Amino acid sequence: MPGTDDGTDESWIARLGRLLGAREEDTHAALAARAAGASSRDAADTALLDAAISGMPDPVVVLDQDGRVIACNAEATALAPALRRGEPASIALRMPELVEAIRAASSTGKTQRIEFSARLPSPRFSEAFIAPVALTQPGRPGIVVITVHDLTPIRRVEEMRADFVANVSHELRTPLAAITGFIDTLQGPARDDAAARERFLGIMQAQAWRMARLIDDLLSLSRIELRAHQRPDTPVDLVPIVRQIVDGLQTLARDRGVALEVTAPAEPLTVLGDRDELTRLFENLIENGLKYGASGKRVDIALAAVAANGGAGEARVTVRDYGPGIAAEHLPRLTERFYRVDVGESRAQGGTGLGLALVKHILNRHHGRLSIESREGQGATFTVRLSLNDGKLPQK
Repeated sequence: MPGTDDGTDESWIARLGRLLGAREEDTHAALAARAAGASSRDAADTALLDAAISGMPDPVVVLDQDGRVIACNAEATALAPALRRGEPASIALRMPELVEAIRAASSTGKTQRIEFSARLPSPRFSEAFIAPVALTQPGRPGIVVITVHDLTPIRRVEEMRADFVANVSHELRTPLAAITGFIDTLQGPARDDAAARERFLGIMQAQAWRMARLIDDLLSLSRIELRAHQRPDTPVDLVPIVRQIVDGLQTLARDRGVALEVTAPAEPLTVLGDRDELTRLFENLIENGLKYGASGKRVDIALAAVAANGGAGEARVTVRDYGPGIAAEHLPRLTERFYRVDVGESRAQGGTGLGLALVKHILNRHHGRLSIESREGQGATFTVRLSLNDGKLPQK
C-alpha cells in the first residue's frame, strides 16, 4: 500500500499498538485474576486445615514440601512454642531425630516413626509419626503431616510395674531365704539341739506370717484396684466400725503400754461405702499409730460431722499419735507402695509397706480424702474425710 501524506500509515500503526496493548492488558488482568483465585483457594484450604487439626487432642503440624509450617494446632504450639506459620519447622523443633525423620519422609515418600524424649522441665517421652501426603489436585505439591503422641503415662506405668515386681520379689525373697536357712540348720548342725529348734521354729513362724500378710495385702490391693471405678452405694455407720476396731486392738495396746481414746458423737456418721474396706482402712491407721507411735503412750481417735466446701456435710475421722513423728520430706510419699520411712523399724513391726497404699486406694474408691500432718518429736495426725450420706445414691 503506497504511502500518502494523509497519515494513513501512522493511523494503522497506532491502531495495531492499541490492539496489542489491549491484549497485553487483558493478559495481565487474567493472570491477576487467576492469582487472586489461587490465593483465595489457598486461604480457604488453610482455614479448613486449621479447623480440622484444631479438634485433635494430640499435637499436629502440617508442613509443605520445603519443610515450612502451613498449619499447627494449639497442642503443637504448647510442645514447640517457636512454631510459626511460613517458617521452617527445623528452627522450632529442637529434636534432631525429628528433623531428620521429616527429611526422610519428604525424600522417600514413606511414613516415618520415631521416639524421642525431653528431660526438662520434667522427663517426658513421645512418639511421632511423619506422613507424606500426596494431594489429588493436579499441580498441587504434597504436604507432610506430623502427629505426636505422649508416651509418658505409659512409660511411668511400666516403671511402676517393674518397681512393684522388684519390690514384691525382694519382700518375699527375704523371709524365704531366712526360712530356708533355718531348715538347713535344723536338718544339720541343730538337728539334736532342742533349744535351738524351738528358737528357730519361732523365727520361721514369724517369717511365714510376714509372707502371709504381704500376700494378703497384695490381694486386697488388687481387688480394690479392680473395683476402683465402682463407687460403693451401701449406707455404713462409721462409729461402730471404729469402736469395733479399737476393741479388737486393746490387747496389742496393752502389750505396748498405749492407751486408746475414742471420741465420737452420739448420732450416727453414715457414709456410702464398703464396710469391709472401711474396716481395713481404719484398722491400718489405728494399728500404725499403736506400732509407730507407741513411745507417746497414747493414741486419740476422734470422729465428727463437719461442714465441707459447698455446704455438704463430711464425716471426719482423725487418728493422732504422740510418737517420734515423721520428717517433712517423707510425708508426700507415705502412701506409695513399699515406701518406708525406716525399713528396719517397719519390718520389725511386721509392716508390709502396703498399709497406707491400701488406705489411699480405698479412699479413692470412696471419693474420700486423706491428709497427714506431722512434725518430728510431736507425733502424727492422719485425717480421713468422707462425704456424709444424704440419702441419694452416687452417680454411676
